[in-house]
Amino acid sequence: MIKQFTPLATLALIGLILTGCASTPNATTAIQRENNQFEVTGLGKSKTIAMNNAASAANKTCRSSTPVVVNQDIKYNGVVSEQTGRIIEQAASVIGVLSGSGSNSISRDDDYEATLTFYCKK
Repeated sequence: MIKQFTPLATLALIGLILTGCASTPNATTAIQRENNQFEVTGLGKSKTIAMNNAASAANKTCRSSTPVVVNQDIKYNGVVSEQTGRIIEQAASVIGVLSGSGSNSISRDDDYEATLTFYCKK
C-alpha cells in the first residue's frame, strides 16, 4: 500500500529542502584574470568551510587539470567581531545544552569569505 502525503506535509517537505539548499552558499563563479589566472570566492560559517567551498570551485573550474594557488585570502564578514562572535557562540552552545534545546548558533553561512587566485596546470 502506497502512503500519500497530505498537502501540508508536502509543503513542509518542500520548504525543508529549499531551506537546506538556500543555507549552503557554495556555488561560485570563476573570474578570469590576466596571465591565465582565475579567482573564486567561497563562503561559509567557518574558515574551513569557506576555504573548502573556494577549493571546490577551483577544482570545477580546472576540470581535469590541477589548480595551483597563487594567492589566498580569508576575510571575516560577521555582524560582531570575530573574537566576540566566538564568545557568543560558546555561551549559546552552553545555554542550548543546559536548556535541552540543542546547539544554538548565531553563525551565518556567509560569515567567512575565502578568495583563491589560481591557474590550471595540465
